[in-house]
Amino acid sequence: MDIEQILASGSVGELTRAYRQKHLSAREAVEWYLARIATRNGGEDGLNAVRELAPRALEEADAVDRRIASGNTDGLLLLGVPVLLKDNVTTADGMAATIGARALADFVPRREATVVARLKHAGAVVLGKTNMTEFADYTSEVMPSEFSGAGGVVRNPRGPRFGRGQGSSIGSAASVAAAFAPVAIGGESQNSIQTPASVAGIVGYKPTVGLVSRAGVAPLVPSQDTIGPFARTVEDAILVAAMMSGPDARDSVTFIRGLPALEMPDAADLRHVTIGVPRVAMADTIGDAPMQRLFEEVLRTLAKTGARIVDPCDIPSARELASMRSSVFRTEFKLAIGEFLREHGDPCGMASLADIIAWNEAHPDAIPYGQSLLLAAEATAGLEDPVYRADRLTDIRLTTTEGIDAALAAAGADVLVAPMGVAAKLTGKAGAPALSLQVAALADGSRFGITLYTSVGQDKRLLSIGRSVERVFDVSFEASGHPQLPLDLGRMRT
Repeated sequence: MDIEQILASGSVGELTRAYRQKHLSAREAVEWYLARIATRNGGEDGLNAVRELAPRALEEADAVDRRIASGNTDGLLLLGVPVLLKDNVTTADGMAATIGARALADFVPRREATVVARLKHAGAVVLGKTNMTEFADYTSEVMPSEFSGAGGVVRNPRGPRFGRGQGSSIGSAASVAAAFAPVAIGGESQNSIQTPASVAGIVGYKPTVGLVSRAGVAPLVPSQDTIGPFARTVEDAILVAAMMSGPDARDSVTFIRGLPALEMPDAADLRHVTIGVPRVAMADTIGDAPMQRLFEEVLRTLAKTGARIVDPCDIPSARELASMRSSVFRTEFKLAIGEFLREHGDPCGMASLADIIAWNEAHPDAIPYGQSLLLAAEATAGLEDPVYRADRLTDIRLTTTEGIDAALAAAGADVLVAPMGVAAKLTGKAGAPALSLQVAALADGSRFGITLYTSVGQDKRLLSIGRSVERVFDVSFEASGHPQLPLDLGRMRT
């Protein structure tokens, strides 16, 4: 058993088996990841993906080792698995939850998010917090996704920058790509899992809104917000999401949706799968010729497996959706962030969006790209505003009945496919599930990924197909950069 390989690029299953077979302890694994973060995260050329380390990580790892020694590990499917959390996820261990904003740099929550409690219940070890784009990329229209006032610039270990519109879960995606942890938690309202996963060359799963509780997670757009994992394999992403899923009294949407907790699906037989290819205002928006060629090769490869490819399989509303400028984001954000701040006792003296704007005005160095989106949100008139209500209904219509659902029905398709994250606006407004996975490793170290997506609530079918698609391309996860090992792995039993 190659312990180094397991730590650097192995699956969750391989890691937990190494624990149970006493080839590796949870403490040793956590120390390995902490040392790797120390080596590659900081400094002038560091990735800056991790903002803060959990003060109890080694303590939690020791508790895992004691459970293994006692034989009391039944049901712990994430036994000793180190997990990093996006910086809008609250914990109760003394770590801050800045949401990327310098105005909230000293916000230390007293209560942990439901997803954190569920991860720990499954045996996971919280390793720390990752940097995120400020207020989930809703501060300025010109701010690149790589930046936040609280964390600075996050670098992609695969090379390409996290530029404007690249999604806010950039620290979590970069951390998994760099093997700072085998799993990291991100969140998406629109784009923040799909694009970072594609650019970083890893798996990212955005569940249907309401499958995973958002309680204790700072909001952006409650009607679209969801929490999901970044991982090395589709199976790992499913396993982590399953441990987080299910109804939660702290998040009423988990009951309104009525979705059961996620379970691991069998891999689909692609000979019985139909995949639609939306072109207009979707796949055709990729202007990079090499990426277009890669996407066409992906489709040819899938066809060779026996999958039925319907191309084109266009979204009827695609052009109208692409040109629409909705008031939903700014309207919901103002109310949701204010409610979150008040729920947490006005952290750092902030009880409303207006307070944050005022603080930023007094500290302009904290917002070098301005705060145009915050100002636009502050000017909104609330959820009873007829403009907001009309926009939300239009969003739903364009993305579901005249969008994803219509395209699937017209082609008799199970899922739709897009290059990289081009379908993020569509899936975000619909609240629909999406699975991003790498399908090609390029000579320069960058990655090319696709996103599979389908109707709201059809996560199990999506993930079943995703498991099979991953096997077709067999692009094994490889950590960016050579591992720096702090442990004497030679003394471990192999």
